[in-house]
Amino acid sequence: MKIALLTLGCKLNFAETATYERGFIAAGLEVVPWGQAADVCLINTCSVTATADSKSRNLVRKMHRLHPEARIVVTGCSAELRRAEIERIEGVSRVFGAKEKGLVVAETLALLGLPAPAVPQAASTVFSAFSAAESRTRAFLKVQDGCNNFCKYCTVPYARGESRNLPIAECVRNAEKIAAEGVREIVLTGVNTGDFGRTTGESFLDLLKALDAVEGIERYRISSIEPNLLTEEIVDWIASGTKFQPHFHIPLQTGADTLLERMGRHYDTAFFAERIEMIRRKMERPGAPKVFFGIDVMVGLPGETQELFKETFNFIERIHPAFIHVFPYSRRPGTPAADMPGQVDEATKKHRVAVLEELCRKLHADFRAKNRGVHERVLWESTVHDGMMEGYTGNYIRISRPYDPALVGTLADIVID
Repeated sequence: MKIALLTLGCKLNFAETATYERGFIAAGLEVVPWGQAADVCLINTCSVTATADSKSRNLVRKMHRLHPEARIVVTGCSAELRRAEIERIEGVSRVFGAKEKGLVVAETLALLGLPAPAVPQAASTVFSAFSAAESRTRAFLKVQDGCNNFCKYCTVPYARGESRNLPIAECVRNAEKIAAEGVREIVLTGVNTGDFGRTTGESFLDLLKALDAVEGIERYRISSIEPNLLTEEIVDWIASGTKFQPHFHIPLQTGADTLLERMGRHYDTAFFAERIEMIRRKMERPGAPKVFFGIDVMVGLPGETQELFKETFNFIERIHPAFIHVFPYSRRPGTPAADMPGQVDEATKKHRVAVLEELCRKLHADFRAKNRGVHERVLWESTVHDGMMEGYTGNYIRISRPYDPALVGTLADIVID
């Protein structure tokens, strides 16, 4: 039998889909590209914005039109938040919510009249997941799920539940499996990754130390971590000479203190700037790679006037990150922000996104220029563009060179030009 899988949304979703895929392959199913005829189609949905919700439902309908005989299985955040709507869509055989992810493989096989997998998903409050890239150079390892912050604009705590984590021992076992596949780099993923330990009594730093000892893995990155959870103790340890790279993705959301407080964030701009300065002070040396900081910024939050947007712009210019992930605020029914006064029109949001994207281009060019002449290591990937292969340095600068299959998955010393 054949199965097609489609994933929308975040790296966490991709890691979860990859884990489903391994289960289906172990059960004897053939994975076919999305769009080809299949006996079952699995759609892992996203609900981060209203557009993502709509796209998820439209894809379910489209697949039923294209493959009316196929059984359609739906999971992911939209499946949790919009379950009743999705269950009513013609052709849907089964919907799995946030707490049912460990049942996806077994119950989908049952729909097809096939026996359950020999090794079922372990009983856990967290669905254990990891994925390896096709290039076999980088994998995403899920270590945590859920969030207790309940920021005023966000549906994630409702879609993924309370903050919880896998035990360190299980994370290490998954990392060892990744290493056994020949993957050299792991990206730690979670909804609120730095909140690791809430359900097991372990600490995020203990997790990092345990993973650092896994043989075969040469580099780690932390996909996203809240500024208040990136402690000085963690930074000191990373800077002491570990496999963790000088690359941090830290959500800012807005550079206006008025809005940070209104949205229920757990820091102000002074604290955020201090975190950035502290990391640079501890990890940067003359002639050494500069730390890559990526930040999330949401424009058009309720009450964001032109003056408050200017505060955000000026703050970002001052802290000078390497990259800005900019996205417009999406009004989500059921969240406190949806009913707040001062909703910003879509045209204004679009303009503000464009302004920050232009700033991002300038900041990234400046970051690249500051690293010119610095010695770094690049991990070569298999992707080929016009005869060129690419890879990333430890501080996440993309490097290209003529394609050489012998270099795929290898680390090379280079000088950034």
